[in-house]
Amino acid sequence: MSSQSLRRWSWIHKWSSLVCTVFMLLLCLTGLPLIYHHEIGHLLGNDVEAPALAPDIAANPPRANLDAVIASAQALYPNKIMMYMSQELDEPAIWNVTLGDHPNDEHYKPIAVDARTAQVITEPAFEGGAFMSTMLRLHVDMFAGLPGMLFLGAMGLLLIVAIVSGVVLYAPFMRKLEFGTVRHERSTRLKWLDLHNLLGIVTLVWALVVGATGVINTLADVLLKVWQATEIAAMIEPYKDARPLTQMASVDAAVQTAMAAEPGMQVGFIAFPGTPFASPHHYGIFMHGDQAFTSRLYKPVLIDAGNGTITDRRELPWYLTALLVSQPLHFGDYGGGWMQFLWAVLDIATIIVLGSGLYLWIKRGRRARADAKDAPKTAPAVQPVLARSGESR
Repeated sequence: MSSQSLRRWSWIHKWSSLVCTVFMLLLCLTGLPLIYHHEIGHLLGNDVEAPALAPDIAANPPRANLDAVIASAQALYPNKIMMYMSQELDEPAIWNVTLGDHPNDEHYKPIAVDARTAQVITEPAFEGGAFMSTMLRLHVDMFAGLPGMLFLGAMGLLLIVAIVSGVVLYAPFMRKLEFGTVRHERSTRLKWLDLHNLLGIVTLVWALVVGATGVINTLADVLLKVWQATEIAAMIEPYKDARPLTQMASVDAAVQTAMAAEPGMQVGFIAFPGTPFASPHHYGIFMHGDQAFTSRLYKPVLIDAGNGTITDRRELPWYLTALLVSQPLHFGDYGGGWMQFLWAVLDIATIIVLGSGLYLWIKRGRRARADAKDAPKTAPAVQPVLARSGESR
């Protein structure tokens, strides 16, 4: 590689890194507890657990009628309407019911209801409570909504540029050194430079995966709006002039109809009429598989909320599939405890890479200013000798 090309790549690496470093540090620091959000929620006592049943009943637990589940939740807040209800794959004994004053209420009321007895269990807090809620908002949008999400997406793209340019620079830098060399006997700055390069190349693939999936996740709101304006709009087109609903069909019967139409799939969540994932005239029943991967992929089944018949069902478009696949991969949710541990270790290593890069830039700036300050005090005739002497060291 020519010296001019090397300088160009060095400039790209320096400035792409510097612009995004502070924000990437924020994302790594807030992302670390989010890797263990389930465990932190359990530690802080915010996990919701279904009550134990008698041994003879637990062996073959009953399933409560969904209309009864809804009635139990609404009995707590009679003036609120149903927005969503969902069920986690690893907790089939609980229905998570969401009530609000209107279909887009941001101040909704979550209620956990026993899926076997239709009895209310509790009104749960977000996993981890206020701390985890703050970490999530900082990680997702820095409390700035969609502009914050898009800004972090741009920082993620800069991170990818910094990683690629760092790889280009790594080969000529390591030309005279063995892989993994950290020159402890040299200056502190040189030792940190070696450590920065070593950890950077070790975490290369992980950083690219997490960076790329993070960029995709920042587009979630935009992609959902595109889907709603295209696919969902086409699915509910026949109802654009329909009269408002006067009565609602049984939710339990609607779910049974959806499950019969999609054998081998389970209900992930149900969107009620008027919410962004349904229409004013439909239940949106979102089915998914029962495996670690397929449980992340949804298939919407629209059911007429007036008569309980299926009006449309189709696969999600590719861009929403990419979004759904990227979300658990971003936080290491696919492989259990060992994958979470690996993600945490690599996250910490990346924090060191980012911090050391910032340190090296600051030290280099101080050194350059010191050299510039000392230069006028040196006699012109002596400067070349000093320069050659410095190079030999």
